[in-house]
Amino acid sequence: MFAIEMQKALRAYGEVLRLVRRLPKDTRPYYAKYTRENFVNYREVDPSDLQDLFKRTYTHALWVLNKYSVDEAAANKLKGVCFD
Repeated sequence: MFAIEMQKALRAYGEVLRLVRRLPKDTRPYYAKYTRENFVNYREVDPSDLQDLFKRTYTHALWVLNKYSVDEAAANKLKGVCFD
């Protein structure tokens, strides 16, 4: 079970980094670093909290996309990872 959740977290991380590439060029380094720091900080989380973290990942990604006027549809793959 843990291995499945770890794979899901890695897929979510990859999808978030792909979304960062859609942001304005001057903001990408900040959000890439922010993403990495958050995933590293939460690697020792209780498995019962993972679904909440996936929900927050998706919600925050949508907020950032909207902030920079990027179409929310870009996050459909992330939604699939976080809520499958």
